[in-house]
Amino acid sequence: MNIKLLLIILIWPFNMLASELLIGTATIDITPVLPVALDGQFELRIANIMETPLLTNVIALESRDGDHSPERAIIVACDLIGIPEIYQKMVQDEVHKQIPELDTKSIIMTGIHTHTAPVLENDSTSSFSYKIPKKGVLQPEEYLNFFVQRATDAIVQAWKNRRPGSVTWGLGHAAIAYNRRAVYSKAVSSGFFAPGTAQMYGNTSLPEFMNLEGMEDHDVNMLFFWDKAGKFIATAIHVPCPAQEVESRSAVNADYWHPVRENLKQRFGRDLCVVGWIGAAGDQSPRPMYRKAAEERMIKLRKLSRLDEIARRITLAVEEAYETVKNDRYENVQLIHKVENLPLPRRMVTQTECEYAQNEYRKAAAEIAADPSAAEEVLARMTWNRDVVRRFEMQKAGEDQELEVEIHVLRIGDIVVCTNQFELFTDYGIRMQARSNALQTFVVQLAAGAGSYLPTEKAVKGGGYSAIVQSSLVGPEGGQVLVNRTVELINGMFPAAK
Repeated sequence: MNIKLLLIILIWPFNMLASELLIGTATIDITPVLPVALDGQFELRIANIMETPLLTNVIALESRDGDHSPERAIIVACDLIGIPEIYQKMVQDEVHKQIPELDTKSIIMTGIHTHTAPVLENDSTSSFSYKIPKKGVLQPEEYLNFFVQRATDAIVQAWKNRRPGSVTWGLGHAAIAYNRRAVYSKAVSSGFFAPGTAQMYGNTSLPEFMNLEGMEDHDVNMLFFWDKAGKFIATAIHVPCPAQEVESRSAVNADYWHPVRENLKQRFGRDLCVVGWIGAAGDQSPRPMYRKAAEERMIKLRKLSRLDEIARRITLAVEEAYETVKNDRYENVQLIHKVENLPLPRRMVTQTECEYAQNEYRKAAAEIAADPSAAEEVLARMTWNRDVVRRFEMQKAGEDQELEVEIHVLRIGDIVVCTNQFELFTDYGIRMQARSNALQTFVVQLAAGAGSYLPTEKAVKGGGYSAIVQSSLVGPEGGQVLVNRTVELINGMFPAAK
């Protein structure tokens, strides 16, 4: 057979699936009323200051072939630590009331993992317990109701705003993420965590320091959207690093995404919708682990803050990619969206781990009994270890051996977006990208569900916070199941080799 004819036969069915793309956008403020308790650290922090607003940015996508709409996807990116399951469920229910024809499974909600946003869950629904004052501070239940209404409004607005438009994709690079797990030649102390040979934010100037444990990913994947008239209306920016530069502050702050958005809005217009996605980054941080003095010198000479420096790097990557791909737009693209509830094997608690957790729990309880004022500092430790003991008891009884997680795989033209609910170690994201048949693969973490760490085999061996059993509901075995199934779904959408 003629080679050109064969190529036409092979490509023709997939091109025929391309449909007109409709795009709608919305941005809405989700900043809480102050004072508010902040999530993400072991100790309680009450914010009385708003340094930046918190936003929810929404991009609604629909492919249309005449009057037929074969696929839809609603991208919802929130300036929150993550998206608890109850938040997504309530938003879906409210959206269904207003848009009954929309399958709410098409809604993809993600958080940027800022540690300067409101506590989202109370003691009964979270393993991180905070003793939040009942008076004078916004309660998690109050913020939940506020957020659900605001996010619903943004989704409905974006859905109603959708119009024909075009899209393209780009790849840039920016050194934002640094692996934050230091590895040593012998076990080191790590506070109230079991000693191990690895430590998050460990001191790299020690003679025992050997290396950083895992990979870093400096790719910046991007999507660009235009309306029919050629106006640039939205972008989705994928950075494999959590928004945690100012994580210890007692102020409301969207971290590095705020100056990134401000930079882009200054150039492209105030109504530009900027979606921030965090890539697989459970073992990453925007703060360098070594050469710190040299970094600080350069930042000072540029007369910038650390946040502004991070934003400068991302902005340059976005602007360079925009200029490169802006004339390579597509009005008719394949939009394929699959959602699946995937059962993953839970991480098993060993007898030794259970005994350690029991001892830590008892010590914390004794500290509180001796000094009730110390409860604030040790409550999280107490709760953390109590949950490990409970898991061990359920494990012995043969109960709750799997964790069902929701994953999304979304094809937009030549690229794919895949989600998971974990703080996923970067190695897993690299595995997915390397095996994917898509031109570009956006691995997005902290979609709806329990946002525990998912460490690698070498991390579990090294121990330390983020890799010990207290930190993770699913271990390396489940991580590989997640990788394998995600890749299967991706390559089912891209049957031809990349």
